[in-house]
Amino acid sequence: MFCYQCQETAKGIGCTKRGVCGKSDDLANMQDLLVYVLKGISIFIVPARKLGVENEKVNQFIFNSLFMTITNVNFNKVAIIRKIKEGIKLKEEIKAQLIKAGGVLPANLPDCATWKAEIETELEGKANSPEVRVLATENEDVRSLRNMLIYGLKGIAAYVEHSFNLGYENKELYAFMQKGLAATTDNTLSIDELVDLVLECGKYGVEAMALLDKANTETYGNPEITKVNIGVRNNPGILISGHDLKDMEELLEQSEGTGVDIYTHGEMLPAHYYPAFKKYEHFVGNYGNAWWKQNEEFEKFNGPILMTTNCIIPPRDSYKNRVFTTGVVGYEGIKHIPDRKDGKPKDFSKVIEMAKKCPPPIEIEKGEIVGGFAHNQVLALADKVVEAVKSGAIKRFFVMAGCDGRMKSRNYYTEFAKKLPQDTIILTAGCAKYRYNKLELGDIGGIPRVLDAGQCNDSYSLAVIALKLKEVFGLDDINKLPISYNIAWYEQKAVIVLLALLYLGVKNIHLGPTLPAFLSPNVTKVLVEKFNIGGITEAEKDIKMFLGN
Repeated sequence: MFCYQCQETAKGIGCTKRGVCGKSDDLANMQDLLVYVLKGISIFIVPARKLGVENEKVNQFIFNSLFMTITNVNFNKVAIIRKIKEGIKLKEEIKAQLIKAGGVLPANLPDCATWKAEIETELEGKANSPEVRVLATENEDVRSLRNMLIYGLKGIAAYVEHSFNLGYENKELYAFMQKGLAATTDNTLSIDELVDLVLECGKYGVEAMALLDKANTETYGNPEITKVNIGVRNNPGILISGHDLKDMEELLEQSEGTGVDIYTHGEMLPAHYYPAFKKYEHFVGNYGNAWWKQNEEFEKFNGPILMTTNCIIPPRDSYKNRVFTTGVVGYEGIKHIPDRKDGKPKDFSKVIEMAKKCPPPIEIEKGEIVGGFAHNQVLALADKVVEAVKSGAIKRFFVMAGCDGRMKSRNYYTEFAKKLPQDTIILTAGCAKYRYNKLELGDIGGIPRVLDAGQCNDSYSLAVIALKLKEVFGLDDINKLPISYNIAWYEQKAVIVLLALLYLGVKNIHLGPTLPAFLSPNVTKVLVEKFNIGGITEAEKDIKMFLGN
């Protein structure tokens, strides 16, 4: 195996024997093979699409499969193999559709488009072959750009899946994902053309996040300022983690009146901000912190845990029998809730029945945290915010969105938040907020110094807020705003957030705790020269740099 798609990759270079995330080498290779199959399908669907062929099965298969290969999503090799077999059949189907529509098969088809397999040993052999691997592209700059594009597409796939689950689609997103996958097999593309594709990926990242924002808000209402309890009650509970709000809705509906309380964990915390969920009296609070603390927090929760998307980590035997997965998530030996069929909701009855037999969760903390500062809510406070900026009460905003992780170096973000001057505001989204959202940082004229917009996809809200402030202050450049970007990253959804910001013209972004291992020196140089991207050093030193003193 060789994997360097996440921030915690071994030695900052790449995992070669076992993923830091916990995936085995054979699982990693099989995930690479699934992406390889997606490239082959895309080679046929791109020209077929130009002839008017729209294959819904292919569209859904591609975004669903890409999502499965994101870090900490699916550890079930059987599920990945099932997907690969399905993909091989779909490839032949779309190839036939292309020919039937009068298309001509592309010349010099790459191996990913022609390869077939019928038995599992053939899959194992192919998964271990060099042409499937991440390092198959010899030129390190081409390899860097191809993989950055693929990781951006994985991020888009996650947002597309959530939108799809709520009945919202944008087929231009499907077309670009397929175009991008096919482009990673095209040896005629120049470095400049690949750079343009990567930045175009940022454009579609903005569109994907806008689509999901629309899906979430039209379905559940605009997030509003909300105090969320972080203590526990005496009832048995279900802990729901991940990002999928449709799963959240169906679990709340099915558990109502059962005597079971529902708690959020990790990236599901922002579900509390949506008006539609506030009617459920048994939706009682948030339990715990970011994804990487699962082992200790899941053990203490006592009740069942439902993982709706990433980030699942290898569970301990002490609570493994209480974990359920659904959707794209999978882990060998863990119970899986099947997908919806014929428009019917998922069946969470087994989760609820288990919860009834469990003791209440052990309390690990008390108090409240405040969130719900998505773009609609912040813009409702625009006059107050603008006045605070004009009066000098607010000197600067710091966008500290992104991911959390288990490395000690991430204590930097807690220290950074603590040491920021009292006349600054933190804008955040994603699980990075768990590094500082429980600190007593106060407020500025009633405006909390930490404004939590929600999940990682709600980084879109932060972009909308910035663009609105640019308009209000009559600026011709978003980079003239008193906003600095100090973003933590971990996995591929953070990659698409970064590319989206670059597409919007944001410069001077600092990324940490380390720069991505998949960036070659020359690609890093391009990003530095074009966008002035930088890393992080020490909290106090970086604050002085951001403030220009």
